[in-house]
Amino acid sequence: MVKCFSFTATRDSCFRYSFSNAGLRSSTTDLGDGTVMHAWVPKSHSQSKPTLVLIHGFGANAMWQWNDFVSPLISRFNVYVPDLLFFGDSYTTRPERTEQFQAQCVIRVMEALGVVTAMNVVGISYGGFVGYSMAAQFKERIEKLVLCCAGVCLEEKDMEEGMFKVKSVDEAVDILLPQKPGKLRELMKISFYKPTQRLPSCFLKDFIHVMCTEYFEERKELILALHKDRKLSDLPNITQPTVIIWGEHDQIFPLELGYRLKRHLGDNAELVIIKNAGHALNVEKPKKLYKHLKSALIDPIFPAKPGHYSNGSTTG
Repeated sequence: MVKCFSFTATRDSCFRYSFSNAGLRSSTTDLGDGTVMHAWVPKSHSQSKPTLVLIHGFGANAMWQWNDFVSPLISRFNVYVPDLLFFGDSYTTRPERTEQFQAQCVIRVMEALGVVTAMNVVGISYGGFVGYSMAAQFKERIEKLVLCCAGVCLEEKDMEEGMFKVKSVDEAVDILLPQKPGKLRELMKISFYKPTQRLPSCFLKDFIHVMCTEYFEERKELILALHKDRKLSDLPNITQPTVIIWGEHDQIFPLELGYRLKRHLGDNAELVIIKNAGHALNVEKPKKLYKHLKSALIDPIFPAKPGHYSNGSTTG
């Protein structure tokens, strides 16, 4: 039977309309080395506004993860929303799979778009790894950094020592890159504090077909590169004011990694814990997340005191 309707493709089209209606346009840039980057960029870049880059994590493309935040942020910032390599319409024929290379590509596409001034960066989950690397590699280009549930302080040995729900990287790949409805349900269960109890398999199969099958091997390689030989002692310190936002019940990157990152960065960082939230803060608690993004990006950032962990959210 011919498949005539895709909920996922329809929702993707709605997100495209939403981004365009908010004042962004779709832009594809050939970086000239086998790398093509797609991004949503301002229809008109205002010199009077600061620049903000929103970097997505694993899952669907950037639109699905940042749709709730573009409209309220665009009045204050020139908002840029790139698709990382092997998501959306971004890809490379080069072999590099590290977050360092992803960070370089984001900087290069911003330069190609004419943005050469300092920028603010928000990265969620895998996007936080990329954002952190941008801050480490391009110190003068990044002004403020917000990391949401980004386990940049994880070590390869953490898996063996039982920190995570999964016991191996291969098991993590099966869940983070679901190819069957059961695995997608498993991903939702550990991503949300209160996951949806039941979704029809047809919806899940449709989402997997549209969002999870393309570039599967390349995305798997991204996960492997993220984990292999990772040591906290190799993680560079960054000097930019940094706000770390974490879900209290994150099961993908446990809260301990947030505390570890705060200790690593010291007084230059503030940790904000959102109660009754899991890993998918942008979906589960968008209003609370926006409140903290506004506080971090628009309100003055004061250096956090040693040992201070902020909990700026309320329950519910």
